[in-house]
Amino acid sequence: MPSELEVYESHADRYEELIRWEDYQGNILETMKRILPLEGRIAVDLGAGTGRLARLLTPQVSYIHAFDASRVMLRICREQLASSGSANWNVGVADHRHIPLSDRTLDLVVSGWSVSYLAVWNSETWRSELEQWMEEMNRVLLPAGWIVLFESLGTGNETPLRLDHLRKFYSWLDETGFQNTWIRTDYRFESIEQAEKSVRFFFGDELGDRVRKYHLRILPECTGVWWKQTVDGSVT
Repeated sequence: MPSELEVYESHADRYEELIRWEDYQGNILETMKRILPLEGRIAVDLGAGTGRLARLLTPQVSYIHAFDASRVMLRICREQLASSGSANWNVGVADHRHIPLSDRTLDLVVSGWSVSYLAVWNSETWRSELEQWMEEMNRVLLPAGWIVLFESLGTGNETPLRLDHLRKFYSWLDETGFQNTWIRTDYRFESIEQAEKSVRFFFGDELGDRVRKYHLRILPECTGVWWKQTVDGSVT
């Protein structure tokens, strides 16, 4: 099982092959629509990867920027957005803490399974990294703008579980006043063989063995959703 960083740098195609089966019930987009109206928004997808959220939002918003630190992942993101036939998007390399956009440019910031790495990959400075990210959000968001974040609450389980390696991040979101809920983003693979291959590669042998033992073509997954709106031009 490769590390997350190895996946993003070297296994973008296999990553895309995995996430194409995720959230087969369409809960991600429906949840965003319940949180805020999407029409007319100028949005950014941070840590866009191969374009999972950007592709959902392109038909909904006026314009979306898709940024990621990995050029390899963005190659697929660009290909996928180009194949959609839409022209209201831009793809570029960027760090979460340094967004190449002007001040007060965005109505909406979305990020899935990504901002948490500022805490996970910076064990000594995690709080200051997240605070720097929030300062950047304050800079780029318009008054009454929104942040919507998605993060894992457990793959393979039916009910949400706060994962040990993300506990600092969860706590920081709570401290910072984000509202939250959780949804199911279950995978529905086309075959047991496909399920085992992808699950074993990305999530390890324990979950891969469970898929094989119980013939799980549908794999449950719980995902947390956190959101916050700016007040007086600030989200802090």
